[in-house]
Amino acid sequence: MRQLTKNLTKKANNLPLAFSGIPLAAESLFDIGGFTVSNAMVNAWIAVAFFAIIAFVTSRRKSLIPKGIHNVIEALIEFSMKEIQKVTEDEGKTRRFFPLVATIFFFILFSNWLGLIPGTGSIGIWQEIHGHLELIPLLRPATSDLNLTLAIAVSAILTTHIAGVAYKGGFKHFSQFINFRGIFLSLKKGPMAFIVSLVEFGIGFIEIVGEFAKTLSLSLRLFGNVFAGEILLHVMLSLFAYVLPIPFIFMEILVGAIQATVFAMLTLAFLVVASSDHGHDEEHDESHEHETIEGTALQAEQH
Repeated sequence: MRQLTKNLTKKANNLPLAFSGIPLAAESLFDIGGFTVSNAMVNAWIAVAFFAIIAFVTSRRKSLIPKGIHNVIEALIEFSMKEIQKVTEDEGKTRRFFPLVATIFFFILFSNWLGLIPGTGSIGIWQEIHGHLELIPLLRPATSDLNLTLAIAVSAILTTHIAGVAYKGGFKHFSQFINFRGIFLSLKKGPMAFIVSLVEFGIGFIEIVGEFAKTLSLSLRLFGNVFAGEILLHVMLSLFAYVLPIPFIFMEILVGAIQATVFAMLTLAFLVVASSDHGHDEEHDESHEHETIEGTALQAEQH
C-alpha cells in the first residue's frame, strides 16, 4: 500500500508535464499562406466533411420506402422535430428553426465525441517547443477551443434577432432594447407615465447587456465543460493508462451529449422568445416559459 501511494505521488508530481500537452488555446499544426491551422480546426473540418458526405449519399439514393441509413436519418429527423414542436407549439416555427437547432446539436455532439476516439491523442506532429520535442495531437475536440464555441454562440444569438425582425418587424423587435418612442408618447400622458417610460428605457439597456451575457454563457459553458473533460481524461491516463480511464471515457460521452442538448435547447428557447409577438399581458407568461425551458436544460446538464 505504501509503495502504491509512493508511485501515485511520483506520477502526480509529473502532472504539470501532462498538462503541458493540453494548453488553453488550440495547438497550431501548420500554416497555409499565413493562415494557421489548429488541431481543433481539423476536428471541425472532419465533422463538416462527415455530415456533407452523409447528405450527399442520402440525397443520391432516394426511394419511396427508406432503407438502411435513410431509416436512421428519417427517425432522427422525426424525433427531433417532435421535440422542437413541444417547445415552439407552432408547426411553421418548427420547420424554420429545425435546420439551425439540429445542425448545432449534431455538430457539437460529433465534435465532442470525435476527440474521445482511442488513439487520437497519440497521432500527431512532433514540434520543437521551448527547446525540446513535443507531440501535438492532430485531433482536439473543436468545442474545447473557445474561438469555435464563441463563434457558434454569436451566430445563434444573431439568428435570434433575425427571427425577431422577421416575425415582429425591425422597429418592434429593437424597441425592446432602445425605446425612444415610448418616452415621446409618455410626455402627453403626464409625469408618472414619463417616469415609467424612463425606467423601461433603462431596462432596455439591461436587455442589451443580457444579450452579451447570453452569448458568453453559451460559449463559456460549452468550452468549460468539454475542456475540463479533456483535462480529467489526461490526468487519469497519466496515472493509470489501462482500465481506470474507461468509466471516465463513458462519462465524457454522456457529457458530450448533454452539452450538445443544452446548447441546442437554449438556442431554441431564445428563438421562440425572440419570435413571439404577444401583448403586454402575455409577456410575463412568455418570460416564465423561457425560464422554464432554460431551467430544464440546465438541470439536465447538472445531472
